[in-house]
Amino acid sequence: MTRIHLVVLYGGQSAEHDVSCVTAAHVLGAIDPAKYRVTPVGISTSGEWALGTSVQAALAAGAGALPPRLDPAGPAVTMTEVVAGTIDDEPTVVFPLLHGPLGEDGTVQGLFELANVAYVGSGVLGSAVAMDKAMAKQVLAANGIPQARFRAFAEHEVRDDLDGRAEQLAAALGLPCFVKPANMGSSIGVTKAHDVAELRDGIEYALGYDEWLIVEEAVTGREIEVAVLGGTDPIASGAGEIVPGDEFYTYEDKYVTDGAQLLIPAPLSAEATAEVRALAVQVFRALRGDGLARVDFFYEEDRSDRPGRGFLCNEANTMPGFTPISMYPKLWQAAGMSYPELIDRLVELAIERATRRRRNTKH
Repeated sequence: MTRIHLVVLYGGQSAEHDVSCVTAAHVLGAIDPAKYRVTPVGISTSGEWALGTSVQAALAAGAGALPPRLDPAGPAVTMTEVVAGTIDDEPTVVFPLLHGPLGEDGTVQGLFELANVAYVGSGVLGSAVAMDKAMAKQVLAANGIPQARFRAFAEHEVRDDLDGRAEQLAAALGLPCFVKPANMGSSIGVTKAHDVAELRDGIEYALGYDEWLIVEEAVTGREIEVAVLGGTDPIASGAGEIVPGDEFYTYEDKYVTDGAQLLIPAPLSAEATAEVRALAVQVFRALRGDGLARVDFFYEEDRSDRPGRGFLCNEANTMPGFTPISMYPKLWQAAGMSYPELIDRLVELAIERATRRRRNTKH
């Protein structure tokens, strides 16, 4: 059996660098060496690409020798050099375990397209649109996907009158509300504003991460997540529920304190589960998803003081958290697919998509 040359790309320049390094250690530890010849490539926070020689040595000693967080340091390497190192008839697939800007936003996906190499996950357009929450919300709105009320704007639109814009947003969306950088994940840069002063400060804070921002109304609802897997015929997992340990699902809640509860399956009726699964696939298709995505919803149920709006799409993550305790792999594990099997399926989908792309773009 011909092994697949799997390039595991990790690290990156975004604020989610550390999360990526942890994820890569888990993925590399689960890869079957009989199926894959692995080339780990780390990207430093300043953008240098380096061959993970220490990681390769640890893999040779057995997956148990891998450190919990990978160090991207090593001899410099380029994507051209990595692809050139492929053995004849050995397919190469890149698994870009990169989160946030310059990794999950279509930039590195464009590099893979130019290099004519298969890669796991959504293409350039799907990655870029899903990463930019402002643009994604506009696309979802055009496709009739229910969402919380929001406003999106660029730094230059608010910088001259930050106080006035904060007052306008509070009046339009109500308080409390959330402020988010448009291009970031893992709840980095997100704040909950309880008054106009906090809203102004939240905008200032988020502008440290991106020039485009979103302000959303606060939704009093349950946090429901669905994993989507596939290419031209995607499928949805069952639903999971996040019960935050903090006021909302913060970065510390996700990666530091482990205070959140993950309920799998989510305690929903069969009808509600079917509805949110169908919505997740609809979101995946609307955003041009491919390979994998985790689609996040708020579930606003009926209350005595007001009717609920049901499921409201919050966002879609095209490279979601991928450690064994992350929601995405845990949802598929609950559906009967193990962590190594999920990796195998994603690599298969990457090869299928690359074959399809070459067929459709051939002159």
